[in-house]
Amino acid sequence: MFFPENQEYDLEKFHKEYSKKLHYALNSINPKCLEEVYNALSNCIVSGSTVFTCGNGGSSSIAEHLVCDFVKGSSADSNLQPKIYPLLSTPLLTAIANDISYKDVFSFQIEHYSNPNDVLLSVSSSGNSENITKAIKKAQSMGLLTISFVGFDGGKAKEISDIVVHVKTDNYGLAEDAHHALMHIFAQYIRLKAIVDINKLGKIKF
Repeated sequence: MFFPENQEYDLEKFHKEYSKKLHYALNSINPKCLEEVYNALSNCIVSGSTVFTCGNGGSSSIAEHLVCDFVKGSSADSNLQPKIYPLLSTPLLTAIANDISYKDVFSFQIEHYSNPNDVLLSVSSSGNSENITKAIKKAQSMGLLTISFVGFDGGKAKEISDIVVHVKTDNYGLAEDAHHALMHIFAQYIRLKAIVDINKLGKIKF
């Protein structure tokens, strides 16, 4: 049964139930997958390769926000210089969608921008968006490692991606909230492990 399943909630109860389900969603993630994503992202950053991000709708905001928290956040107080590139330029994205096809908006850019050993991180609640799955396949054909944050049953992206973080929830808001939290978790953890002066820990804002 999908949440919410009825209209009987008052706001306080809805808030508590939503919070409970978000906690469950975050704790449903396989810890081994988290470790794999951390290793892939940190190795990509240290080697000077690029992490490309993409997503649709609310997931596109998460994919774009990730750039801020990695490029500015993870580099603070460390020697890291993350190269994070969102495939979300409005003029280019709409030009590709208008002149070629919306299903090609991300794969077209991967073909033109990426190099082997780069990483594609896609964010998709359903995991079934054709432009996402096509980008994953294109990235793999060009030697990129593919990471996907998905919800619901994981969709096609779960089947074809190299590394998958599957948030077990049947609610779009909960999936997006969990994916957004994951973005912050990885950005902050990568920064934590790269802090040059460990005496600053506990005294600086993350």
